[in-house]
Amino acid sequence: MENSESLKLENQICFPLYVIAKEITGLYRPFLDELDITYPQYLVMMVLWENDGLPVNHIGEKLYLDSGTLTPLLKRLEAKGLILRKRKKEDERVVQVFISDLGKELQQKACEIPSKIYHKVGVSKEDWAELSKSVKKILNKLDNK
Repeated sequence: MENSESLKLENQICFPLYVIAKEITGLYRPFLDELDITYPQYLVMMVLWENDGLPVNHIGEKLYLDSGTLTPLLKRLEAKGLILRKRKKEDERVVQVFISDLGKELQQKACEIPSKIYHKVGVSKEDWAELSKSVKKILNKLDNK
């Protein structure tokens, strides 16, 4: 048998990344419940708060989501009155997504969430930044494959 050590759970990078993603996402739940949005909806809103009016495919690229996953998210956000979807006049095949006034109000409430997460986990901003830098470096390498 080849090196069975390589198959031990403790030697896998995927497992701690999976667990930390699941646990941190779970920490967001009570804060997002107060805003009546899910974590994936929060991600979409963050993209739009940063770049209002993006085409649907650009949102999908930023979030690594395909249109089959993204379209229902956008429909739910639109039903809540947080976004508006409009076809581009120059090319009606392109749907752009805009933040509504209600979505802008939500942004003000959501501004407190990152600091609440930092506080809840008890990790310094420097440690978060270091972790983020390392993960982004790996993600960038995966994107270039």
